[in-house]
Amino acid sequence: MRAGLAFLVAAYVLSQFYRAFLAVLAPVLDAEIGATPADLALSSGIWFLVFALMQMPVGIALDRIGPRRTVSALLAAGGAGGALVFALADGPWALHLAMALIGVGCSPVLMASYYIFARVYPPAVFGTLAGAMIGAGSLGNILGAAPLAALVEAAGWRPTLLGLAAVTLGVALALAAFVPDPERAEAPAAGRGSVLDLLRVPGLWAILLMMAVAYAPAAAIRGLWAGPYAAGVFGADAAAIGRVTLAMALAMVAGNFAYGPLDRLFGTRKWVVFWGNALGAACLGALALWPDRGVWTAAALLAGLGLFGSSFPAIMAHARAFFPPHLVGRGVTLVNMFGIGGAGLLQFASGQVHRAAADGAATPGAPFSALFLFFLVPLLAGLALYLFSRDA
Repeated sequence: MRAGLAFLVAAYVLSQFYRAFLAVLAPVLDAEIGATPADLALSSGIWFLVFALMQMPVGIALDRIGPRRTVSALLAAGGAGGALVFALADGPWALHLAMALIGVGCSPVLMASYYIFARVYPPAVFGTLAGAMIGAGSLGNILGAAPLAALVEAAGWRPTLLGLAAVTLGVALALAAFVPDPERAEAPAAGRGSVLDLLRVPGLWAILLMMAVAYAPAAAIRGLWAGPYAAGVFGADAAAIGRVTLAMALAMVAGNFAYGPLDRLFGTRKWVVFWGNALGAACLGALALWPDRGVWTAAALLAGLGLFGSSFPAIMAHARAFFPPHLVGRGVTLVNMFGIGGAGLLQFASGQVHRAAADGAATPGAPFSALFLFFLVPLLAGLALYLFSRDA
């Protein structure tokens, strides 16, 4: 069990890396293969949407065949194969294909871990384990910042991606060897159950809608827009972009670890999620109002957004309380689908928002002010709807 969970952490490190590394690669990809920020927004959005679309098949596979075969096969074929396609890319279209494949490969990793936590450990510690998993896996977020910038400068981006393809394949083989399959839960005599049964659970919709908008701002801005923002507004070079994104990545790691035990500390999941995201919304609002107040002010606000916007495990723990044992796999993947799908849709649209705002912009910060406002409005709407959720 311990070896299997260790390799699942390694796989999730890769998943976090792949969703965040485009921000650092943006300048070199633009210079060498003509991939603009709008192209990379599309590539990143494709990753999120393919990842989201895979959640229902992944959930069924977890419930029926278990996590070991599900996660190892998809990570090997999609993750390693996508990294190889990325390394050989000669234009934006190849990046889109590579990110789609990587999205397939990463789609079961976190949910396989959550499935094991839900089936093996007591419900009271699910939130803590979920947060610890994301916090530990967020090392990939850190590696996709300053360390990646240094590696690309030293070795080049193509050899770096070839190396990542080999590492991803190695982790997939280790998962096949070490990940355990928990004993399957039998469905009640009335029937096997389905996602439709979950959607009929009172109060779950408010949690799903909150998940759809809570994860998107920090994920999209750290994964893509932090780099163009620092470069376009403050003239930051690759090393400076690496430092800014590293600060945000470290804050996201801290946030994931912090959210985990807070529900037990305060005796509530709902209000921990609500007030945390309200503080994240305040950081977004400040960035929208003052996008060009200075690089370190911007870095501090981005770090605040990363810290308070890392509520994913807390929202997942809130939803988990409503799932019957035989639908745990489909339940956690349903919630994950809303989180990743929401991030993907907003990521898609964010490129068009930035492009439209950049036409005739009076200052370099104006397009990014519009971008931050674009992420803020859905988050505020989600917070309002989340007030109708039932605590658990």
